[in-house]
Amino acid sequence: QVQLVESGGGLVQAGGSLRLSCAASGRTFSSYVMGWFRQAPGKEREFVAAIRWSYGNIYYIDSVKGRFTISGDNAKNTVYLQMNSLKPEDTAVYYCAAGRPGSESAWYRKPDSYDYWGQGTQVTVSS
Repeated sequence: QVQLVESGGGLVQAGGSLRLSCAASGRTFSSYVMGWFRQAPGKEREFVAAIRWSYGNIYYIDSVKGRFTISGDNAKNTVYLQMNSLKPEDTAVYYCAAGRPGSESAWYRKPDSYDYWGQGTQVTVSS
């Protein structure tokens, strides 16, 4: 049974940092893309970052470039999202996802490209 379990969310003041973790189990994910998405109340789920372990490709949404860093430990089947200089607009439930690489343009930004999802972890940034 495939499971993705996020942890590390919480309440932080603007300018602070958090590190999210996503522990994956149930299969080998070395050929997969691991992504982070977020969803704020009343908004659609939004792509944040993704990493393709086998090729070392990393992708970010523009609004987090320079502030967030995605990384992974293949041996531990764990992916991380280091979030620095947090802003109130980063407040959302953050989800980890795993999917097979696609062929269409910017496939990694689309939630439908991912096969497995975690339960989410709340990140709240106060002003």
